[in-house]
Amino acid sequence: MPAIKRSKQRDAIIDFLSSRTDHPTADIVYVNIRKQFPNISLGTVYRNLSLLAQLGEIQKISTGTGADRFDWNTTPHYHFICTDCGSVIDLEVDALNIIKDISSISFDGQIEGHVAYFYGKCPECLKKQRQAQ
Repeated sequence: MPAIKRSKQRDAIIDFLSSRTDHPTADIVYVNIRKQFPNISLGTVYRNLSLLAQLGEIQKISTGTGADRFDWNTTPHYHFICTDCGSVIDLEVDALNIIKDISSISFDGQIEGHVAYFYGKCPECLKKQRQAQ
């Protein structure tokens, strides 16, 4: 892919994402970027998020339900998705990297990476559920 010109809007999106650990949706990014660029359109935010994900500068997280989420942290890591509130939380689980090695044993191709999502109830939803009982 050819090099792309830098843009103030794209830089602002990266800065915003780098300040967050909650994996915001494009709509949340848009609402916050509009504070700095009042004339920016939602379409421009979507296009820039897609471009940044294609370039590997951010991660796009497709949860399977609801809107895609975006993560500034591009280092290999796993995500937990709450089935109650929809929050996306980083999981630090180094031992699961062995999945790639185990999978390579019975596969003639070359595995270069993998993605795994974990689903369940986040600590906050679990706490609320216990208090309601």
